[in-house]
Amino acid sequence: MNDFWKSYDITHAEFGADYRCYPLYGGIHLTELALSLAFIAGMAWWYRRSSARTRRRILIGVTLLLVLDEAALLLGMELTGQWNWSYLPLHLCSINVFVCLYNTLTDRNWCKEELYALCIPGAALALLCPSWLDVPSWWTLINLHSVSIHALLVLYPTLLVVGGYRPSPRRIPQVLAFLFGSALPIYFLNKPLGTNFYFLNNPYGNIITSTFTELLGEKYYILGFLPAIALALAVMYLPWALKEWRSRGRT
Repeated sequence: MNDFWKSYDITHAEFGADYRCYPLYGGIHLTELALSLAFIAGMAWWYRRSSARTRRRILIGVTLLLVLDEAALLLGMELTGQWNWSYLPLHLCSINVFVCLYNTLTDRNWCKEELYALCIPGAALALLCPSWLDVPSWWTLINLHSVSIHALLVLYPTLLVVGGYRPSPRRIPQVLAFLFGSALPIYFLNKPLGTNFYFLNNPYGNIITSTFTELLGEKYYILGFLPAIALALAVMYLPWALKEWRSRGRT
């Protein structure tokens, strides 16, 4: 099989579980980050200066790219006989692909809020600390898919904010309800499927959860998500809270 199609399982068998196709913040990784940032900034600039009709078309185009990107991975793994339960789109970022699709079809504020509060930091962190490096090289379906889909997931809610949507700290309970409400069934689903969606079944394969394990131990690594979520929400909402507080002070 050509290296382009090889999955984690084949790579682990050939090179060992500790193999990484390129180092964090090495030349390839920094190039991917720079291209992703340039793409997001360029699209945001175009969206901000576009008419309402063009904005709608851009949002539909980004949504189609997200769906096609996710479908390409599933189809590639299936056609090469490598598909297993771990490729179900049940990680938080994969679920957010469908939230983007639903928002494009229905234009719901709860979708926009969830995408802003969870999708932007989650997808950005995935790009900064990728957990998909155990493939033969950067030129593989899994690596290219992972970089492109996470860049698109940062882009989509960024466009919503650039286009005028204003997140509100008052909607944080809705965001938390979505997060914990989706994580609970997935935690129990992981057991029979032998999967690790949301990284709830074990901490391995992800730099962040591995750090939680070093600090808290393997038994309690899940507790590391609580301060991490609180910090992410604080970073995402502090500017809006300050803006809201200042606007009240002027009235």
